[in-house]
Amino acid sequence: MNTQLEKMKQKQECERRKRAAEEKHKEWVQKKREEERRERERKLSKEMAEKATKELEKMQLQEKAEEKEKERVAELQEKKARSEKIFKEWLHNARNKPRPLLYGYGFPHGKSAGLYFYYTYVVT
Repeated sequence: MNTQLEKMKQKQECERRKRAAEEKHKEWVQKKREEERRERERKLSKEMAEKATKELEKMQLQEKAEEKEKERVAELQEKKARSEKIFKEWLHNARNKPRPLLYGYGFPHGKSAGLYFYYTYVVT
């Protein structure tokens, strides 16, 4: 009877150890899954942060490019307006300029007035 009692105690002890081992295993698996879940969440949040940072940088670069384009267009318009103003001034001045003599060379009607020096002879 003592042996049966001892066997029963051993069996119960074995069952208790088995349940304790299963409990520990379940806790370990649960803890591992929790760690993996946290790791995935951390990775996901890190990726989202990187993505947001890249998007922000992209938007900033785009804004900068748009600003440069606006500056370039404004500069081009200013340059065009300035050149048009200068052209109009030139055109106005060209109308009011005295006309050159038709015959030129400083002689009346383009011919010398009787002095036939070889330096003054005009070849036409």
